[in-house]
Amino acid sequence: MKKIFLVILTVLTCGIGTSQTVVNSKFGKGIMNVIAQDSSWSMKIGLRFQSLFMGSTLVNDEVGTKYSNAQFLIRRARLKFGGYAYSPKLKYKIELGLSNKDLGKASIYTNSAPRMILDAVVKWNFYKGFTLWAGQTKLPGNRERLISSGNLELVDRSLLNKVFNIDRDMGVQLHHKHKINNVVLKESYSFSIGEGRNYVGKNLGGFKHTYKVEVLPFGDFAAKGSYSSVDLKREKKPKLAIAMALDYHDNAVKTRGNSGSLMETEYGFFETDILTLFADFMFKYNGWSIMGEYAKRNAPTLNEHSRYGSPVGESVEVGTGANLSIGYLFDNDWQVATRYTNIIWDKNVTGKSAKSQYTMGLSKFIVGHKLKVQSDFGFTEVEDSSVREMVYRLQVDLHF
Repeated sequence: MKKIFLVILTVLTCGIGTSQTVVNSKFGKGIMNVIAQDSSWSMKIGLRFQSLFMGSTLVNDEVGTKYSNAQFLIRRARLKFGGYAYSPKLKYKIELGLSNKDLGKASIYTNSAPRMILDAVVKWNFYKGFTLWAGQTKLPGNRERLISSGNLELVDRSLLNKVFNIDRDMGVQLHHKHKINNVVLKESYSFSIGEGRNYVGKNLGGFKHTYKVEVLPFGDFAAKGSYSSVDLKREKKPKLAIAMALDYHDNAVKTRGNSGSLMETEYGFFETDILTLFADFMFKYNGWSIMGEYAKRNAPTLNEHSRYGSPVGESVEVGTGANLSIGYLFDNDWQVATRYTNIIWDKNVTGKSAKSQYTMGLSKFIVGHKLKVQSDFGFTEVEDSSVREMVYRLQVDLHF
């Protein structure tokens, strides 16, 4: 890992020496933008990080106790590379996670190394609207997960995303985009190993298949706004995106398919088929942004299809989730937003009770999503429980 950091540091400081160097690049457009003299390749280097303060309070009404804590942390720190190689039709993206939260926990399945690589993918536009992706990147699942963590209208993603998202994996994806009059249609299919990002061992379970269809009935959003939470472009006409995705994981060995905890027994890994359905929409108009999501995870053969019997200690996190967020951006680039999330577990399988989360946020966009200050207040309650949690968060987001 030390060698990797030395290479990165060399690239960023090369040519600077002891004097200042003036570059022709605006803030938020990358630290460095390079293109070959013969136009055979290009590279953009970017950096972003989020500094977060979080305070939380747990209240137990039944016994009258109250517990509070606070923490400061670098929520995310990312180094990004992107551009094209050989031809503009062959693009690439590399994103490295540098913070402890980004790296995650090392295990024998990652060669006991932190999971530094977030994205390492090539995208080949081989014919008209068809593009083939190969490598490690996000799977075409729920909208909130596909929206970059730097383009959110609240401090972080919702509880629904935490529970149901299918995250990143290694494999191939086929994407297609075309128009019928003003209607934009997008279809995608992904075939992946099903073990999550940075996995280096043999396949523990089965493979993962993900299908997604998206319709934009009023045409494309400005500046790829269907995957950005705030209406920074203040759409002059209503824009709407509606999508459905289906993820099928054959013989999964983790509680959430390619993520979560391993389901181990004394005889080996518990395996079961996991089916996850997503439906979502994004609407924007004149400063308003509304996003809704629905997720349902099921293990239809949970009690029948298993090589080694029942799981010990862990079970598939089956259930449903719903999410609705609404925000309005004022002319002075202050935004107010609110979000409601509801999770209903299959209690017979998980033993968990339903959970609801309410969030209110206030943000100031200084240079769009590239420089912003965000705060929110969240309230979480669990069905049939006297314990409630209140969380306040304040975050500064900076993108070069």
